[in-house]
Amino acid sequence: MITPDDLLPVGLEDALPDRARAITMAMRAVLDAMDGHGYDRVRPPLVEFERSLAGRMDGVATRRMVRFTDPDSLRTLALRSDMTVQVGRIAATGMASAPRPLRLCYAGDVAFLSADQLDPARQRLQMGAELIGADSVAAASEIVSVAIDALKAAGVANISVDFTLPDLVDTLADKAMPLGPAEREAVRRELDTKDAGGLREAGGDAYLPLLYATGDFDEAIDKLAAIDAGGALASRIEGLHAIAAAIGDGARVTLDPTERHGFEYQSWFGFTLYGEGARGALGRGGTYMIKGSDEAATGFSLYIDPLLDALGSTDDREAQKLFLPPGHDRDAAARLRAIGWRTVAAVAESDDAQALGCSHVLEGKEPRAL
Repeated sequence: MITPDDLLPVGLEDALPDRARAITMAMRAVLDAMDGHGYDRVRPPLVEFERSLAGRMDGVATRRMVRFTDPDSLRTLALRSDMTVQVGRIAATGMASAPRPLRLCYAGDVAFLSADQLDPARQRLQMGAELIGADSVAAASEIVSVAIDALKAAGVANISVDFTLPDLVDTLADKAMPLGPAEREAVRRELDTKDAGGLREAGGDAYLPLLYATGDFDEAIDKLAAIDAGGALASRIEGLHAIAAAIGDGARVTLDPTERHGFEYQSWFGFTLYGEGARGALGRGGTYMIKGSDEAATGFSLYIDPLLDALGSTDDREAQKLFLPPGHDRDAAARLRAIGWRTVAAVAESDDAQALGCSHVLEGKEPRAL
């Protein structure tokens, strides 16, 4: 019986056996894929000084962090809300002398003070990889390819990648389509909401064609090139072409050059990952600068909940659960576990194999279907 004392706070939940198993399998597949590309895993702490978590990258919102006072130092601590900033700290401190480019990956829980409108979860498993010390098309191409391989390794089908240019307004507003500081912010806001009328009122008439340079990559990039005033975006357009070419047939590529949601600290290139069956984005990535060390980096983050949506029910291991009766052959059981069977050993004569979810029982040295 559940009592009020047993309830969890809003936005938090237990992962019961089936879901926990699916999470573990997906996490292992993603980590193995990143390891296969030469990315070494790091494990930063769950709690850090708030100032450290907020000071490595632009756009990190401390208001969303769970904060409290450290009884030892009397400084403000916070639960991490994004592991990317911690990897940046590791690269700038403990691994400052390591050869570049530095390839690091991670997996761990992040926490939020409150839920947002799009995602009610206040705790998420975040996985990702960072390529630190390189700011090039080749680095961006590698990161996107690793992200796609990681999703495929986990079992995601029909992957699509949506490119964006996070610094688009600043790049155009400097000379090609001049805007003052206040106008820039207003234009960004209206582009975020895709509001053509609001964009005109904000003085961004010249930016209206950007709203329609979206969709399938080949068509959208041609539209973007056609409205590129004075060639301000020429190097970025060339870079996007090269990254798309590196992806090839590995995923569908689309373009939404004005998209900024989730790219607050990214610089010239950003991307969002989608997959068949997922209700929302599987992850995001792009280029950014690590503050303090002023190092360029490119990376991506994946989140487990939409990833599990995309995978659906893929675990058939439940059909290979083997009941071990009292006095069973332990060597035979060990051999079967080594080739992939899951075993459940009886602890009493009354244990019921079928009630315990077993599909087979060990008879002598071999399994027999129930």
